[in-house]
Amino acid sequence: MSAVEEVSHQNGANQISDVVVRFAGDSGDGMQLTGSNFTEATAIYGNDLATFPDFPAEIRAPAGATFGVSAFQIYFGSEDVSTAGDDVDVLVAMNPAALITNLKDVLVGGLLIIDSDAFTDKNMARAGYSSNPIEDGSLDAYRVIPIAVTKQVLESVKPFGLSHKFAVRCKNMWTLGLVMWLFDRDRSITTDNLKQKFANKPEIADANIAALNAGHAYAETAELPTGVEVYRVPRAVAAPGLYRNITGSESLAYGLIAGGQLADLPITFASYPITPASSLLHTLSGQKQFNVVTFQAEDEIAAVCAAIGASFSGSLGITSSSGPGISLKAEAISLASATELPLVVVNTQRGGPSTGLPTKTEQSDLNQSLFGRHGDTMLPVISCSTSVDCFDVAIEAVRIATRFMTPVILLSDGYMANASEPWLLPDINDYEPFPAKFETNPEGFAPANRDPETLARVWAKPGTPGLEHRIGGIEKDFDSGDISYDSDNHQRMTDLRKDKIEGIANYIPEQEVSQGNPKGKLAVVGWGSTYGAIHQAVKRCRQEGLDVSHIHVRYMNPLPRNLGELLAGYDQVLMPEMNTGQFINIIRAKYLIDAKALNKVSGQPFKIKEVEAAIRSLLES
Repeated sequence: MSAVEEVSHQNGANQISDVVVRFAGDSGDGMQLTGSNFTEATAIYGNDLATFPDFPAEIRAPAGATFGVSAFQIYFGSEDVSTAGDDVDVLVAMNPAALITNLKDVLVGGLLIIDSDAFTDKNMARAGYSSNPIEDGSLDAYRVIPIAVTKQVLESVKPFGLSHKFAVRCKNMWTLGLVMWLFDRDRSITTDNLKQKFANKPEIADANIAALNAGHAYAETAELPTGVEVYRVPRAVAAPGLYRNITGSESLAYGLIAGGQLADLPITFASYPITPASSLLHTLSGQKQFNVVTFQAEDEIAAVCAAIGASFSGSLGITSSSGPGISLKAEAISLASATELPLVVVNTQRGGPSTGLPTKTEQSDLNQSLFGRHGDTMLPVISCSTSVDCFDVAIEAVRIATRFMTPVILLSDGYMANASEPWLLPDINDYEPFPAKFETNPEGFAPANRDPETLARVWAKPGTPGLEHRIGGIEKDFDSGDISYDSDNHQRMTDLRKDKIEGIANYIPEQEVSQGNPKGKLAVVGWGSTYGAIHQAVKRCRQEGLDVSHIHVRYMNPLPRNLGELLAGYDQVLMPEMNTGQFINIIRAKYLIDAKALNKVSGQPFKIKEVEAAIRSLLES
């Protein structure tokens, strides 16, 4: 049953605890802008929320094509929200292609708001309809509100003298106004955003605002189907403080900046544009006041080499990409390992291989991160779990890189990068500084000197008197750092680099149980952005008394010291991954645990019900 049917009536209003809304249309219909504005209004209202922007790879697909549909989903409620939701309660479909590609996700009894003007014979044929679904009874399982949106929009913006082309582009704001009425959202923040966005074109701003208000007024005054009224989702109970809505890419950017401040280091971010990693460069390029230098290189190899050069000079070098770009960077990352210089490598994973599904999400670069270099090049690998978690993980990546003088692979993905959620702004004073240590004493200096505890090599800035030195990719002598081809020395250096990375396990937290008991019948073990779906699935099952726990791993290499012992305390282990089974192979091999896999590589994140069904299946068997 649709959430908008499960209502309680309080003070004459329909009250629901949570709802999933999806806006869908052509890639030029402004669905991402519509969703972003609705999200901002919902965040200000006080609901907990999570979003899922889902857009095509084509810059501008042919109008009406199913492969060009752009969608924006938001799940908001009065309680804990950690995913963008499962089945859709309200679908706004701007054309036949949007309807036919998204209808499968709508709950029976769900609400369909359809622009009937877009259902022309040409558009329906292009989408694959042989007859008009609004009229042929195929939508009888849903509550359908067909509205001649285009006609309504043209009438509402007529006073502003826009051409037909620009007038029709206001359709998204008209529809947004209607949905804002449906869920009692405040339009003022959207009005302010439009004025700011079109400050140099006030007639465009005024027309969009007029369309927004007209859509709201239409819903308020029209005789909509029985039962379609204003729905109120109570505010969520949240810790006091200052909140803002944040995407994973923004969170990563601010975390890297904070890491640089805590390490007392300038940041040099060198990157090359690639979907979905480019937004990290966009965000950091506007933060020069925090001693951040951004450099868009001519290719991926130049970007990582520039970042390594920055680290050699005494800055913190950072580079980012997605899977294909990380492949190109692999040789230089091995150079950073051989030279033992700090480097943060951000991999925002996407569907592969090759160009694959560049705007869709996946977790299929774990093997690449762990093993995707020549020689025995072991590196620490850590992963984010939510958009907000990206901030802390970025700080941790900087800490590990600078303390242990090593490249660090930081794994995000397309879902987290683009998704947003409310973020309680932290107090940076609550974070313990970890200032980088540079060698300054020339007495007894050699570039091979290292900390006896962490095994980290000394970091000497070029130009420091008495500390002149050179480093490179050829094997080094253990004692002097000079070039060495000695076989015994190579064995010793390979073991040393391996021991340094494995020793990081002594400086990271032990693994904790995210939800549930430290022993029991079933543990669901995840990593990365599977967190939200696993969290909700385990929460629902535990509310019914099922013995299931949730363990979410941040440190992929080295693994937490107690992970094997912790997993041994459960009768069964289930591991959901958005790949064909990469982390599960590590766990099976390392701990000899017969973990069960739940794999998904559709380009879409897990749904709560998918994980929940797997939990029930294992416990029932």
